[in-house]
Amino acid sequence: MSASALTLTDVSAGYGGHITVADVSLAVPAGARVAVIGANGAGKSTLLRTIAGELPLLAGEMRRCETCARMGYLPQTATVDRRFPISVYEFVAMGAWQRMGVFRRLSPAVRQSIDSALARTGLTAVSRRPIATLSGGQLQRARFARLILQDAAMLLLDEPFAGVDRPTRDALMQLIDGWHAQRRTTLVVLHDLELVRQRFELCLTVDDGHAQLTPTAELLTVRPTPADGSIARHDFLRNALRA
Repeated sequence: MSASALTLTDVSAGYGGHITVADVSLAVPAGARVAVIGANGAGKSTLLRTIAGELPLLAGEMRRCETCARMGYLPQTATVDRRFPISVYEFVAMGAWQRMGVFRRLSPAVRQSIDSALARTGLTAVSRRPIATLSGGQLQRARFARLILQDAAMLLLDEPFAGVDRPTRDALMQLIDGWHAQRRTTLVVLHDLELVRQRFELCLTVDDGHAQLTPTAELLTVRPTPADGSIARHDFLRNALRA
């Protein structure tokens, strides 16, 4: 993973004229799984929204590799209005709009891609139901299915496992692992320290107005406790991963 998918140079991010994260300089290797971690309110979502282009850069420079210009962004679940009168199938099909346009008819190939995305996320049986009837876990699966259709080389996921049960989390994590196997770059906001340690090779820590990229093995070390010989986990800040 030597090539950089994303490079930030002296970047400052924020909104409303207020800088939340300042002077960020880092390079994310292509194909990396990056856990974005830090305390609530530290600026993780703001930084992700800036990378996604939803918020303007307040300072600095951001560069993405040519392939990673195709980017998929999954904001927090609260951004979805369940009252919108569409089916799960129609909701997922929106993921194809970026490639084919809003008003074009769905070709047989696109319909096959939609069916495949629904199958991969376990939603085939509920595809004709209104999105208002979905559980929180099913809605998140539908949002992942929509991401699959975007066929993005870089994926930005803001707390994708918040409010879902363990089987749903494991199923969605398998999709992220699959994207990693395809050398797609993923940045994922997480609070589960054990999941970060086991499945993400890099951590983008956001704290006290600053952000840095660190190998997970360096940041989250496992050390023996002298008192009883048990294994103790060391985290980079005492409250950084508090949900």
